[in-house]
Amino acid sequence: MRELQVQTKYGKVQGELLHGASVWKGIPYAKPPVGELRFRAPVQPESWDGIRQATAFGPENIQPRHDSEWMGGHKPPESEDSLYLNIWAPEKESSRSLPVMVWIHGGSFVTGSGSLPVYDGTQLAVRGDVIVVTINYRLGPLGFLHMAPLGNSYVSNAGLLDQVAALQWVKDNIAAFGGDPEQVTVFGESAGSMSIAALMAMPSAKGLFQRAIMESGASQFMPEEQANALREGMLSVLGVDRDKLEKLNSIPVEQIMAAAETVRQQSGAGMALLFQPVLDGGTLPQIPLQAVSEGSAEGIPVLIGTTLHEGALFIQPNVPFSNEIDMVQGVDFMAPDLENRVAIADSYPKTADGQAQVMTDMFFWRSALQYATAQQKHAPVWMYRFDWVMPDHPLLSRAIHSIEMFFVFNNLDALKFMNAEPDEAARALALKVQDAWIAFAKHGKPQTAGMEWPEYSEDRATLIFNHEIEVVHDPEASKRELLGVQ
Repeated sequence: MRELQVQTKYGKVQGELLHGASVWKGIPYAKPPVGELRFRAPVQPESWDGIRQATAFGPENIQPRHDSEWMGGHKPPESEDSLYLNIWAPEKESSRSLPVMVWIHGGSFVTGSGSLPVYDGTQLAVRGDVIVVTINYRLGPLGFLHMAPLGNSYVSNAGLLDQVAALQWVKDNIAAFGGDPEQVTVFGESAGSMSIAALMAMPSAKGLFQRAIMESGASQFMPEEQANALREGMLSVLGVDRDKLEKLNSIPVEQIMAAAETVRQQSGAGMALLFQPVLDGGTLPQIPLQAVSEGSAEGIPVLIGTTLHEGALFIQPNVPFSNEIDMVQGVDFMAPDLENRVAIADSYPKTADGQAQVMTDMFFWRSALQYATAQQKHAPVWMYRFDWVMPDHPLLSRAIHSIEMFFVFNNLDALKFMNAEPDEAARALALKVQDAWIAFAKHGKPQTAGMEWPEYSEDRATLIFNHEIEVVHDPEASKRELLGVQ
């Protein structure tokens, strides 16, 4: 049996046995970022005396309410005081240190937490014989407002710095939970995967992880000029002058969130990411794609991929086609570097499904291909695509954005909140997906079901996860060429 009372660098924590796993919840990895610490870099947590009960998740970062049904009926408390992490380990202690998998949640940089039911690490830890860690980080304006130019110890990319602080905590403490601090895999989806792309470009994250799994998200950033305009808009709505910045320490957080919503409506941002990593020259000195291309993440193997119909979560096929969504403008927004944007837009059907395909290909697939190509010069890379669908289900008849997470964590029962009942074939596929992620975390190479999974190189080998799995070389090559990926 594993000891459930663990001595960390800051004090003792008491976990519990749940469903065959040893679990510790709500461990602080930084001081509450409130008051004078709002908009500042995370600070190491204070030590405590006695034994801290680690049997309840910490609050999630304050955020616009997400669709709780979609993520499993999850309605946790919210707070600015949200910098906590959770740990799952196999019930039985091992004679050796176990690989560690640190999950960075998605949610467009404005919603989500490490405690959502779909992220329960039990199955991954027990089946994989690994340590699983999930984290919270600051979101929205609290995590991604470009504050550094204001001086006074304000920072930009506070949410990314939170992730770095959590990874540093893992490095300093995970051995006490049976984990190997030199065998850490970060894995994340959507904004979590985009965060990993940024971490691979951040000097402060160097050495804190050895492998990376990137699901449906790659190089994403906001130019500094745009980030400056967003900050000034927020300050204006809040009524905070440059000579009275100390007011930012005491303004109720609800007013900050309301101001962010006001600015979002004024900007007409729609589905665009209003808050995201900022290219600030300090915490994030280079565009992540450029940085990895130049070797910023040398030696870090990457497993990267997308779902087949990412955009169908956001623009569902049964909605009427909207002429207000200019397809050329959409392509222009997602790929301003391309010269053939009109030809690309014209290649898609003028339907809601066509608009969803543009989002899938331009925002998710193209960026994954670019990132894989950039990193493969410096470390092994493997590519996957998740195609599984439930044909008669109104939403899951497409391989939508985020669906693969239920398979990675093998928490398919959480699909019941979408009125979906996974069959035995889906459960078998979940084991294959999970096996690949576990093998990668353990050995730096994904393997599953006896398949030979070649590295992503000139022939662009891609493992397709579907009711059956297969390797396809350069899938949709003509579309890739049209999208300017060489």
